[in-house]
Amino acid sequence: MKRYIIAGLLVWVPLGITIWVLHFLVTTLDQTLLLVPESARPEALFGFHIPGLGVVLSFLILLLTGAIAANFFGARLILISESLLGRIPVVKSIYSSVKQVSDTLLSDTSNAFRKALLVEYPYPGSWTIAFQTGSPAIAVAGYLVDEHISVYVPTTPNPTSGFFLMLPRSRVYDLDMTVDEALKYIISMGVVAPKPHLSPVGREMPAGTSALDHRN
Repeated sequence: MKRYIIAGLLVWVPLGITIWVLHFLVTTLDQTLLLVPESARPEALFGFHIPGLGVVLSFLILLLTGAIAANFFGARLILISESLLGRIPVVKSIYSSVKQVSDTLLSDTSNAFRKALLVEYPYPGSWTIAFQTGSPAIAVAGYLVDEHISVYVPTTPNPTSGFFLMLPRSRVYDLDMTVDEALKYIISMGVVAPKPHLSPVGREMPAGTSALDHRN
């Protein structure tokens, strides 16, 4: 009986969590329907709520916003709105900080969160996975000896919280895994190990080979 219960959990736990996450996302995005006049909402037109309609509306809003921002007049309009927001004391600090972070993360040329690393943390002999976020600011780099890089060390099983560190490049090792694989490895607390990748010559990495053999 115990074997059957465990087998059932293995089926329903990932399925249930997936359904819960999707339900949370759809429910959250459905709040965009509040932007629509009450007389034009599904409840008023059809007499019942249509789940997921807010997802479609959110997608259309993003698509329309992107199309406007991509042309000359839209770009000018955004610059004017940003200039107005920059004159409001509290809003200025919040908006400028969030915009800088989003521009860095979403930029095609940015290297933030594009590389999984192995770092020695929180003490010598203890290792964890981190993500490269960039280089130390000029004001900070002047106090550091040798070349350093900025890394984000996520916590498990919630990778949205973590620690920001500046470490010597000589003590940081590139991992042969994608960012998605590294996130799965962290969230699963090391249970879901990444599959071996093919080396540049088309062979699997030899058993026992680790990132420690490939220093930057």
